[in-house]
Amino acid sequence: MDLEIKSFSELNLEDTFFDSLKNSYPEFSEWFNKKAANGESAYVFFDKENNILDFLYLKIEEDSIEDVIPVLPAKKRLKVGTFKISPRHSRRGERFMKKIMDRAIADNVDEVYVTIFPKPELEYLITFFNIYGFHHVANKDHGDKGSEYVLVKNLRTYEGDIVKDYPFVSKVGCEKRILAIRPDYHTALFPDSILNNEDPYDLIQDVSSTNSIHKIYICWMKDVDKLKQGDLILIYRTNDGKGYANYRSVITSVCTVNEVKTFKDFRDENDFIDYTNQYSVFSRKDLSRWYKYKNNFTVLKMLYNVAFTKRVIRKKLLEEIGLDGNAYWGFLSVTDEQFNKIVELGQADGRYFID
Repeated sequence: MDLEIKSFSELNLEDTFFDSLKNSYPEFSEWFNKKAANGESAYVFFDKENNILDFLYLKIEEDSIEDVIPVLPAKKRLKVGTFKISPRHSRRGERFMKKIMDRAIADNVDEVYVTIFPKPELEYLITFFNIYGFHHVANKDHGDKGSEYVLVKNLRTYEGDIVKDYPFVSKVGCEKRILAIRPDYHTALFPDSILNNEDPYDLIQDVSSTNSIHKIYICWMKDVDKLKQGDLILIYRTNDGKGYANYRSVITSVCTVNEVKTFKDFRDENDFIDYTNQYSVFSRKDLSRWYKYKNNFTVLKMLYNVAFTKRVIRKKLLEEIGLDGNAYWGFLSVTDEQFNKIVELGQADGRYFID
């Protein structure tokens, strides 16, 4: 199973996945066929039998939105034209949210918006968008079918909440650390950041099937438990053994600390597994064993904000950033100046960062 970019003309409009959209929007088939004729594409997730499970269509608009109350003035917006995930509680929705935000940053839009009918079966979707900073600002009337909510996320203002402000990263008043992660865990946790011969990486074209916003990592390193919400983590993928560490050990990403927990924060083993299993790469067997026999761990829950376009190799970290080669790099402090320089070397889009 994988997430792919597919043209409308490659998709089967008669797939049962589209039935609910046809029922809610009588004009859906006409709209779909028009997109196919224009050669447009969407993000689509298929199961093993090639049935559609998830669908996301995005569109850039710059005109005022006249068919809503109140009318929304002209701005550069990213419209979430169609967003459907099945089953509805799947965490795959986070992967779509990451795609939406990466596209919004890449196209430097002012706002992102989506319209959703306030039906009981869609309340989960409205709540999902609310979590990531979308607000109900207008209504779109459909006559006998009722009105849709117009949910808008303003990308020019910030709420001071690391989740609502996602994907933006505030660099003010926080600790900045390097966190080392083994290659096998790194690939599973941060698929946007797989090492690929240092070639430029296009976030929008990434089609990884494990692209979620929240990440959980469990470690036994000293002082990780002292991290606070809002602290910034530079993800350091250690050497994979395919070459010298100076060239194969790399910083790939920036994450924001959301929660930090230790053994004492869990009621029992089930509480620990329920919390960690949802976003981690570790097996239930390992989680159970650690809780019972190696429970001096720290559980770090992070937001996956930015994947670097260019990986920053250890050699540059030593020679250009000035990091100490004799220090312990498992969990290493960096200064504001060093952090900014690493971000610059990683060619991360500056629009992700709030100074």
